[in-house]
Amino acid sequence: MALVDSIVIAFISLLIGGLGITAGARLVIDDSASFGYAFVTAAIGALVWAVMSFFVGWIPLVGPLLMLIVWVGVINWRYPGGWVAAAGVGIVAWLAAVVVLFVLSLVGIVGPGALGIPGA
Repeated sequence: MALVDSIVIAFISLLIGGLGITAGARLVIDDSASFGYAFVTAAIGALVWAVMSFFVGWIPLVGPLLMLIVWVGVINWRYPGGWVAAAGVGIVAWLAAVVVLFVLSLVGIVGPGALGIPGA
């Protein structure tokens, strides 16, 4: 049962991450940004974050900063507009995910945290 619970939680977290990236992409880059594309971006971002965390996450200050830069790099790779636009998408995505997670945790649906959005 723990495996099924973990899969469901991971999927819900990726949905929230995808929603956050969709909101960021629509606000910063293009009104027509799709949720499916953002969902895949969140999944790639979560995978890259996990790999970076394994290799450099333990280094104080530098590790988390490198992880964040690489996560923004994934957004930059997936969306047009360059690094500034990718950082803007990341900021909006983080804010959107925090708001959604806060509301969902208030009603007891999920705990705070979303895959594909660092620190959310």
